[in-house]
Amino acid sequence: MGAMKEVVVPDIGDFDSVDVIEILVKPGDTVAAEQSLITLESDKATMEIPAPESGIVKELRVKLGDKVSQGATILTL
Repeated sequence: MGAMKEVVVPDIGDFDSVDVIEILVKPGDTVAAEQSLITLESDKATMEIPAPESGIVKELRVKLGDKVSQGATILTL
């Protein structure tokens, strides 16, 4: 088992914060690299945040309805 990896919100453009509208994984799930983890929604678009690498979801750090900004931790693998 490697070290835990924090997955953070990537560059989301000119938005201060965006809403978490969908969570596609739960702790204990095995995910593949590039698999969608959560869906975020801004005023103009929705975007899915992919896993940077394969692994097992250890802990979710967001919940539905949360507002997140660039650099915020979504979950740990």
